[in-house]
Amino acid sequence: MKFVIQCVTEASVTVDNEVIGKIDRGFMVLIGVCESDDKSVADKLVKKMLGLRIFKDENDKTNLSLESVNGSLLLVSQFTLYADCRKGNRPSFTNAGSAQHAEELYNYIIESCRCSIGKDHVQTGSFGASMQVALVNDGPFTIILDSDTL
Repeated sequence: MKFVIQCVTEASVTVDNEVIGKIDRGFMVLIGVCESDDKSVADKLVKKMLGLRIFKDENDKTNLSLESVNGSLLLVSQFTLYADCRKGNRPSFTNAGSAQHAEELYNYIIESCRCSIGKDHVQTGSFGASMQVALVNDGPFTIILDSDTL
């Protein structure tokens, strides 16, 4: 499983010209799932993500968590995080989890985050939809969590 976490001052997801998810300060998170991932892997990454202290404190040091800044999450499924570009110029996506498996874990992650930080602080994209994601990356500050390296 992979999470690409971006600190944002604002972010939104649009599908068919309609904004379906929008946050102010928080994390915009791209989520990639492979077939070997399960709920225990999701739990590990969610716990790590929610515990990250990457917002600046009063001394301009990255020392504050999402909760301590009353931040929100925008969670977006992104199977292309498992692109394999080793051969040729056209990526292969065979390392990505099946749609059914990925959607199940994506929904599990959403519910886990809502239980942890509150339903009002979690917005989402639309699984499998063509989405336009807009964001203002604050810093810029981007962290990649990969279950293979945690």
